[in-house]
Amino acid sequence: MMDDKHSIDHHLTAPTIERIRHELRRRSLTVESISDITPGMRRIVLRGEDLADFISLPPDDHIKIIVSGIDGAEERRDYTPSRYDNAARRLTIDFALHEAGPATLWAIAAQPGAPLEIGGPRGSAVVSGVKRWLLIGDETALPAIGRRIEESGADTDITTIAAVADKNEEQFFETIAALRTHWVHRPLPEATNAEPLIAALTGIDIVPQTFVWIAAEASVVRAIRAYLVEDRGYPLSWIKASGYWVKGKPDATEKFE
Repeated sequence: MMDDKHSIDHHLTAPTIERIRHELRRRSLTVESISDITPGMRRIVLRGEDLADFISLPPDDHIKIIVSGIDGAEERRDYTPSRYDNAARRLTIDFALHEAGPATLWAIAAQPGAPLEIGGPRGSAVVSGVKRWLLIGDETALPAIGRRIEESGADTDITTIAAVADKNEEQFFETIAALRTHWVHRPLPEATNAEPLIAALTGIDIVPQTFVWIAAEASVVRAIRAYLVEDRGYPLSWIKASGYWVKGKPDATEKFE
């Protein structure tokens, strides 16, 4: 458990989180290319003039992928913009293929030239004044984790704990930041079990003024957050936690404030 001095240090210099709203609009795009980063992660690059004024500030922004469901009704799912280039009118989205929802089915069937509509981001939560990060997540969090790593500067220190099915699902991220990556292997059916991630976390010394970012299945996030606050005495002001998916509830997310 952390001593009182560390807790005071955290509270005196709490990071600033600025919430910024964006104009919400739909954009019509076209698939430019498709590649598989790993057997379970498909990267799709989209292009279109509608991207001229697209904006995504922090790495964990979300856009809505708009596709047709089985009954033809419009379905919307949250995804992270992995990369974007306004000048090239290009947007990259990584799709975890472990679930069979409408957006995943679209990604599996997509071919170059296929149309896709997106919406958002509706808003951004920009964290500033942070030079040390602890990023914890599962497959659904990897696009945001990867973007944070790749966009960070040489003065940034990042530790990542990521749960994936096996070694084949590990990813490589190019960065000039100081990076330590811990991969946790567990079968996909156990993606709602927080214990493997917590076990990996017990061996991590969390240096004061480290911002902890957590994203995974909601019950997993809740358990990790509770462990950090209750067992490690970590201050909530230095934690951002999001349930990127909820078992048994399609298109459900959960925010932890």
